[in-house]
Amino acid sequence: MSPKPRIIFRQLDGLLLLDKPAGLSSNQALQQVRRLFRAEKGGHTGSLDPLATGLLPLCFGEATKIAGLLLGSYKAYETVAVLGVTTDTDDADGVPLRERAVPDIDDAAIESALAHFRGALRQRAPVYSALKQGGEPLYAKARRGETIEAPVRDVQVQRFELIERNGNRLRLHVECGSGTYVRSLVRDLGETLGCGAHVAVLRRTWVEPFRAPRMFTLDALHALAMEGDDALLACLLPIEAGLESFPRAVLSDESRRGFAHGQTVPFDAAGLRTEGTIAVFDADGRCLGLAEQRGASLAPQRVFRAAWNG
Repeated sequence: MSPKPRIIFRQLDGLLLLDKPAGLSSNQALQQVRRLFRAEKGGHTGSLDPLATGLLPLCFGEATKIAGLLLGSYKAYETVAVLGVTTDTDDADGVPLRERAVPDIDDAAIESALAHFRGALRQRAPVYSALKQGGEPLYAKARRGETIEAPVRDVQVQRFELIERNGNRLRLHVECGSGTYVRSLVRDLGETLGCGAHVAVLRRTWVEPFRAPRMFTLDALHALAMEGDDALLACLLPIEAGLESFPRAVLSDESRRGFAHGQTVPFDAAGLRTEGTIAVFDADGRCLGLAEQRGASLAPQRVFRAAWNG
């Protein structure tokens, strides 16, 4: 058998909206796609559990510079919670810990319980999670049988709603901020209902600013690759697509040259007042980088290659 041809990676910039399959970690999915596109540099914007499916934005090349911004975006999920059984991972991939009878609860009681988990919350992360303590993921410690005190963090939940009920299975819709664990929401909901619960199905449906995403499965990407490189590259979104929700500043050619060298540049700040990140563009609509407003000036935070190619 002849060896597989060596992959020659290339400089490639853009975003891909992957429909991650169940059974793969986010990094495993990223590496498969990166090899398919032959991208030198890639990253993902927030892990999905192996059990989970759905939107996983992947960043290649210069787009990796905005991965942290997308990581902090609001996200939406649909999940199926199974009442009456808790597991060590808070989902169906884990080992059952306890089984309890499900009390006679109606939709009104479920709604009352759901209401406790909307808004600003203090949430304890799952023991089996990628959060690190002492430089090591919690799941690695848990697999060794170590006693772990999972951290409690502040999170935001905009929506936590019942879509339908089928016996002891609840289909739920969740919209939440960065750092929120749906597994923890379901676990805590089960305790509030007095019977415990775990996640059986989890699908991420959108991540800001991609609220109506055109996602590509791994199978679809492989099929497009067979049609040729142009068909595959047509799936990529420009880096600008990931910055649609950010305040926008347009620089003159002269200011662009200073910005490219990392210099704070003057800017007509009329109508723009923000303490957060600003997306900086040229007159042709190309994103030059990210900046912080300082009065009537912009201080570069990240400079993209486009700033040098004007």
